[in-house]
Amino acid sequence: MTITEAIVPLAIITFAALCHASFQLSTSMLTMLSGHAIGRQTARRKLARLITAFILGAAATTALLLSTLAFWLDRTFTHSIPLYVWSIATGLAVGVGISVWLIYYRRKPGTTLWIPRGFANLLARRSKKADTSAEAFTLGFTGVIAEILFVIAPLTIAALILLRLQPGWQLAGVALYTLLAITPLLIVSSLVSMGQKLSRIQKWREANKRFLQFIAGAGLIVLGAYIYVDHILAATALGLGEL
Repeated sequence: MTITEAIVPLAIITFAALCHASFQLSTSMLTMLSGHAIGRQTARRKLARLITAFILGAAATTALLLSTLAFWLDRTFTHSIPLYVWSIATGLAVGVGISVWLIYYRRKPGTTLWIPRGFANLLARRSKKADTSAEAFTLGFTGVIAEILFVIAPLTIAALILLRLQPGWQLAGVALYTLLAITPLLIVSSLVSMGQKLSRIQKWREANKRFLQFIAGAGLIVLGAYIYVDHILAATALGLGEL
């Protein structure tokens, strides 16, 4: 497979990863973790370790989920992906996109997310108390898993697209998706290391939360529409049952 042949699949994976990156739970948890570590006057080096461990936890979980999903799809559909699987992926992307518009943020001031209050309070307490790299890594893992109902849509589409690439390009696709998915965490980490006040970061998130919500939902709907046209309509027009 040449670079030219890999460009389109990698572009779709890039777009799916950016949709993943638009979800805010991990960013909220990292902001909370950093804020309380700073409030406890944690040493700068230790703060950097906590932030790095959190990001590594989120990255490892994202890569593991994507790789596992792609492996399962490859083993389940050994020759090619049936059209109904692409249809499910399309419906998932559109359905999640609409759900993001409707319920992702609670209708109250601030950046309160959709997750149940009891679980949200648990995550908040654990974020505030995290004092070791292992705890921070676990929080990074938890932040990704807690949003599985939303990130499953871009993960599924990215996994399906990965199967159209050769092994070397598949590894590149997983790495690309993971890096882009954790981009907001890397940005927060950079801002904290530069001495930016977390209150300014939080104010920016509050001021732009509706825009981010719209972009996240619209991105998933556009992604679903593309998959429908490029994989379902194209295969139907050619009289194929698999693609």
